Amino acid sequence: MVFAAPGEALARAEELLGADPSPLHASIAHQVIGIWQRDFGDTRRALAHLRRARDLAARAESAEREADVLATLGVALVHCGRTREGLAAFERGVARGTGHTRARVLYRRAYVWWVLGRHGEALEDVRRAIQVLRQADDVIWTARALTLRATVHLALGAVERADADFTAAEALWDTTGQEHDKADAVESRGLAAFRSGDVPAALRLLDEAEERYGKLGTPTFMLTIRRCEVLMAAGLAPEALTEADGAIAALDGIGGQSTRKAELLLVAARAARLAGDPQTALARAAVAVRLFAGQRRTWYETHARLVLIEARVATGRESGRLVADAAAVAERLAAFGAPAAPEASLLAGRIALGLGWTADAERHLAVAARSRHGGPPLARMTGWAAQALRARAAGSARGVLEACRRGLDVLDDHRMTLGASELRARATAQGAELAAMAQRASLVSGGPRRLLVWSERWRATVLSTPPTRPPADPALLSGMTAFREIAARAEAARTDGGRPVPALEREQRRLEREIRSRTLHMRGEAPGDGDRFDVGRLLRRLGDDVRLVELAVLDGRVHVLLCGQGRVRRFEAGLLAEAEREAEHVQAGLRRLAHPGAEARLPLVEAAGARLQELLLGPAAEHLGSGPVVVVPPGRLHRVPWALLPALRERVLSVSPSASSWLRARETTPPPGGRQVLVRGPGLASGGAEVPELADRYGSASRTPDAEEGAEEARVPSPRDGRGGPTASAGPGGGRPPADGRHAVPTPSAADGAPGPRTAGHRLPRDHRAVPSLSSTGQGREPVRPSLGARRREEATVLEGDAARVPRVLRELDGAALAHIAAHGTFRADSPLFSSLRMADGPLIVHDFERLDRSPYRIILSCCDTARFASVGADELLGLVTALLPLGTAGVVACSAPVNDAAVVPLMLALHKGLDAGLSLAEALRDARAALPDDAVHQATGWAFSAFGAA
Repeated sequence: MVFAAPGEALARAEELLGADPSPLHASIAHQVIGIWQRDFGDTRRALAHLRRARDLAARAESAEREADVLATLGVALVHCGRTREGLAAFERGVARGTGHTRARVLYRRAYVWWVLGRHGEALEDVRRAIQVLRQADDVIWTARALTLRATVHLALGAVERADADFTAAEALWDTTGQEHDKADAVESRGLAAFRSGDVPAALRLLDEAEERYGKLGTPTFMLTIRRCEVLMAAGLAPEALTEADGAIAALDGIGGQSTRKAELLLVAARAARLAGDPQTALARAAVAVRLFAGQRRTWYETHARLVLIEARVATGRESGRLVADAAAVAERLAAFGAPAAPEASLLAGRIALGLGWTADAERHLAVAARSRHGGPPLARMTGWAAQALRARAAGSARGVLEACRRGLDVLDDHRMTLGASELRARATAQGAELAAMAQRASLVSGGPRRLLVWSERWRATVLSTPPTRPPADPALLSGMTAFREIAARAEAARTDGGRPVPALEREQRRLEREIRSRTLHMRGEAPGDGDRFDVGRLLRRLGDDVRLVELAVLDGRVHVLLCGQGRVRRFEAGLLAEAEREAEHVQAGLRRLAHPGAEARLPLVEAAGARLQELLLGPAAEHLGSGPVVVVPPGRLHRVPWALLPALRERVLSVSPSASSWLRARETTPPPGGRQVLVRGPGLASGGAEVPELADRYGSASRTPDAEEGAEEARVPSPRDGRGGPTASAGPGGGRPPADGRHAVPTPSAADGAPGPRTAGHRLPRDHRAVPSLSSTGQGREPVRPSLGARRREEATVLEGDAARVPRVLRELDGAALAHIAAHGTFRADSPLFSSLRMADGPLIVHDFERLDRSPYRIILSCCDTARFASVGADELLGLVTALLPLGTAGVVACSAPVNDAAVVPLMLALHKGLDAGLSLAEALRDARAALPDDAVHQATGWAFSAFGAA
């Protein structure tokens, strides 16, 4: 019962001990308590109970009972780090037991051999145990033994043998009521899925196992170790480090198994190294090595030493001693049959190359390169990385490029098994070294065209195919609805009371974890992308007038690849680190200029723009011609306001994550019908005053909510309640920024050449054309009365007030030709796919957009921070805009900084005026900036918006 119902078993054992049992029965009760404490509690108490159980078994003169207790005691001693004593207990147990009992003892000793990393002994003992247990028709212990043997096979890389044993064990578990063991079987299948390269299935199965353990109240330290391994393979190393450190603290808190602590420290060290924190990796790995050595666990100690050497190299401590250490680790791992052996050989070869020891490097790299022909994807990538380094050492640029191509093809195939766009993006980090080597080789041997091809080969790959659509999972859908409701309540509480509500925020975080977890379970359906980038096709599309500027970063320096007029030219610019610092200064300046009274900062921001141009474009700025420009920046420069650069300020300018995605956007056809959707969310300081004007311009088909969605006449939101009603206008000096980040400021008078009073706080009249409006130039106020010729064939759908609810908004956005969304925008750096637009019923998040069959052909987001992204993986971006581009959107206008609310309205109206005239988004945005007043607030607002794509 101790595994089927641990809490009940513990209570029954304690009850039995209180009834003055016989020595035999008391031995059983103490053994049960010892098992419970060993696995779920304090190992010191476990040892005390198990020793008492052993002594009572001897008093009862039951050799079989004593053998069984000695096996349990042996496991506990090993988990406490007292390996010699534990193995001695097993020797006595094997000697005392016979037949069926001895088979159970052998099974537990096999488990201990596995814990110690002695897999040959484990397989021998479990083989002997299975024979007897099957003959005795002991279903439970046979299933346990099969599960253990499968786990040992996995440690040795024998995935097919493991699958066969797991399948046989699962068939046996189905006939029992052993809930703990069933959970363990699910966990083991998750491990098998991971070893075979199926990360989504591994995450799903491990989450299911955690749910099962949770119902039993079972601690999940081993599960945490396995989950962390999967998270690291998925590119989620920071999360793995957080989970491992949390488990270590919990284990220390209960006085748990030192063997598990050592394993958790090893996982934490690996996660820290992958997360770019070598100092933490050093500290965790050093303690792990010491613990494993004391526990006589050579297999694990050797793996910990590998991480220790990797961390030392990451801190710049390359030396001949480290070459020797890495080579020794590689030899030991190979002797163990450990799949990590090629990694150690690659490390030894890489260090030797750095020291100029080419002969030693070749020897180690040749060993590592053997893994390129078989095994799981990451092992093959290790082999191809070693082969690329061998070719580089031999001076063969062609060999480097071929090895890098083959390695990245392997990673492409692996990436496409992942359904979630987040996992696809983060997985690219594993190909960063190969991509960088290929770029260096192409720069030396192939000229600008080849460098462009390799720059594109590993840039914004997550946008190459749409993400797998979230499943029609009722639990996922209800979770998203609940999340929206809780998030809306939490936001309302913050707005009304000015302070967060911890209970609501905890529930919101829980729901976020649940949604994200279910999303990560999705398996990819699309095959690898066979549509390779073609420079000739790009140049033909650009023609003679358009220039595409792709920025590639090699060894920290920006290289400008200028494409157009049938050729590709390369220019060297500045250092990436300096450009990043300058971009942060510019962002700070734009934030300040969003408020009145900061005019003195305008020259400083303009000067910073000139410095950015020198760092990012260098001499290429003189060769841009006079036509449109497309900028393709690296992920780390996504926040640069490109329109601020002097050479780009008055141009038709668009931004794209890659040249390939620009080509796809250029070749995307708009949907039939020309349907337009205008959305106005709650809580905007201005009430999104451009929306009624645009509704008047396009003609409104749906000004009020549907009755079925609980309609009431829409009101313009006000800063006070987020819905409407009277509001005091800001007096001189302005007020605090509203919740949406589009800052409410005192509106200058028409005489100042700025927008007049806003419509916030008033009901919209039935005849919207009677609303006083702002001209598209921002000069003064005049009613906008578009002629019939200016109207679209199909009137715009306007969603505002209670109609602007997420389900309705998504229905209308799906397949629209143009969408304009004025809403409170929030960027989540901690979880970019929960970046959101605030609707009437809560946040519209990136995960919602991924449910669209086709996102709008053009979309305008007049919201703060909608063009902010998280830079992840090799050169990937996660955020709202990048979620839209693979789903059918060809062009987006979005903002990368907080902006002035009053200044947004004339910019948006002028932008739509250009679209009415048949201009592209980039052309219309250029003209809209030019039409703004030349004061600091309006100029900063114009610079903060960018056009993405090619529509």
